[in-house]
Amino acid sequence: MKRNQLIALIIPLSMLMANCSSAKKGKDYVEAKKISYTADVKPIITNSCTPCHMPPQGRKEPFENYEQVKEHIAAIIARVKLPQDDRKFMPPVNKKPALTNEQVAVLVQWQQQNMPQ
Repeated sequence: MKRNQLIALIIPLSMLMANCSSAKKGKDYVEAKKISYTADVKPIITNSCTPCHMPPQGRKEPFENYEQVKEHIAAIIARVKLPQDDRKFMPPVNKKPALTNEQVAVLVQWQQQNMPQ
């Protein structure tokens, strides 16, 4: 009988603890890293898009500053996510290595964070 009473007490307490906000601390409130153009995006663009998109040598849309990259970020993301055998894939396979998944994620996250400078 005491065992049943103990179980009857433990179950509601367990459920209460599972739903308590202090018990969930750190699980639901993960702070997303703030991505900036200068610190995070510019190095990716500089390493992967030069010289084709950097005047005076570049003959494509220029990506040499914040405003230009911000204006074209949707197209940049779309092109770097294409299969490498797609003729629109960037950067061209014979020119530069493809962006890593982490680099693509930085570009996507920057766009989702409203492209801070």
